[in-house]
Amino acid sequence: MLNTVTYDGPGQTPLLIAHGLFGSARNWGVIAKRLSEVRPVVAVDMRNHAGSPWYDTHSYADQAQDLAEVIETPCDVLGHSMGGKAAMLLALQAPEKVNRLIIADIAPVAYGHSQMGPIEAMRRVDLATLQNRADAKHQLGDLDPGVPDFLLQSLDMKERRWRLNLDVLEAEMDKIIGFPEVSGQFDGPTLFLSGGTSDYVQPDARATIKGLFPNAKFAKIPGAGHWLHAEKPREFEAAVTAFLA
Repeated sequence: MLNTVTYDGPGQTPLLIAHGLFGSARNWGVIAKRLSEVRPVVAVDMRNHAGSPWYDTHSYADQAQDLAEVIETPCDVLGHSMGGKAAMLLALQAPEKVNRLIIADIAPVAYGHSQMGPIEAMRRVDLATLQNRADAKHQLGDLDPGVPDFLLQSLDMKERRWRLNLDVLEAEMDKIIGFPEVSGQFDGPTLFLSGGTSDYVQPDARATIKGLFPNAKFAKIPGAGHWLHAEKPREFEAAVTAFLA
């Protein structure tokens, strides 16, 4: 069973949040707390991440099943990036568990870019000799702005280990950047919310999206990239709240 962090709130329909690759429920703490002002919120650590169990696989079928096991009553589901793909598959395979679906900056398609760079950077860090997080950040090397600080949230300094199953994430990377062949549809209300400067949801993906999610709506947050919830948290919260209302 996945590790979960629950934020109590009024109402009967909870919101389940599934984070992206290298993330955790903790990354969503501020947003989850704010969203819980009007509904219960449950944020999960995905498999092979943070406080959840480590497994030998990381397919989207596995991740969708993990989410299904967490859901006791039908809920709204929000997924970002990798978590968004898992949320989509959950809605397609177990639609009775999902009321409304929010997919943050990802499409149900395969991507050509790999995420091996951060894994290689984390492997470069000499955990045995670390003095502090600043030392770890230096050893991570040259990464895109914001990425080192994001990765360091998964570094357990006390135990000198990454709270990420790097071996499995590396071995399963083709599955992570891909998307499985699926059939069927999810007819519930669905929002594809993208960053205005992100290139993750291209216009040519809309036909695929509409084929699987016929009631999908599309919106963008101006000035936000792929990490739209971190770059524009207030605007992200407002868009999510408006859709769920």
